[in-house]
Amino acid sequence: MAIITLTTDLGDKDIYQAALKGSILKLLPSVNIVDITNSVAAYNIQQAAFILKNSYCYFPDSTVHLIGIDTVYNANTRYLAVKYKNHYFVGADNGIFSLMFDTEPEEIFEINIMQDLKFLHFPLADIFVKAACHLAQGRALEQIGLPVSNIENKMNLQPVIEKNLIKGAVIYIDSFQNVITNITKELFNKVQQGRRFMLSFKRNETINHLSWHYNEVPEGEKLCLFGISDHLEIAINKGNASGLLGLSLGDSVIIDFQEQ
Repeated sequence: MAIITLTTDLGDKDIYQAALKGSILKLLPSVNIVDITNSVAAYNIQQAAFILKNSYCYFPDSTVHLIGIDTVYNANTRYLAVKYKNHYFVGADNGIFSLMFDTEPEEIFEINIMQDLKFLHFPLADIFVKAACHLAQGRALEQIGLPVSNIENKMNLQPVIEKNLIKGAVIYIDSFQNVITNITKELFNKVQQGRRFMLSFKRNETINHLSWHYNEVPEGEKLCLFGISDHLEIAINKGNASGLLGLSLGDSVIIDFQEQ
């Protein structure tokens, strides 16, 4: 069965999400529509990129991922259909693709589908839907656009590495208020080299033990672990880490590795 996923900032209080899904079903009644999320903060491509980057790989090959973030018409913004690791992505070329992908996409096409004037203010339910349904039926990228060689580049905030330190930052706070940093498991292991460590952050809080799961500490106690995204998380077992520890997006975290 064809699958189209949705990652948008449309919310669930207005007509927009219904209009988008209805437009898809009109063109492709048999498609399986899956909401990754429609609750991305308005225009926040960094948040959307993190969610989609860490979720698309759980779907079957040839899944089409429709990205509805900052898609309103702009004379300087292209609409792209991209093939990456046997998945298809349809979205605005506003930097989100560069934030999601670790390597160059296999194919990039600028969509040249004619816009219906009645959807001039809402191309998501017109151009994007037509492109997504086209790809979900197994049709070729070449039929909906022209190949291009580049995408708009934006950079994720990167950790700073020193001899015995990793200086990172909070990049995401999930619905459980777990605090996710830009320090990956791969980077941590590379710098750690078996050494003990001290993780420090706001209010002189520290953690010196890496947990395997949230229930490894008593309820209400803080911990750190590598979650499903393979990024270092700061959490409180059955508690609100962001609120109780005072951690917000962009806040610094430091890992100090002890000399052996």
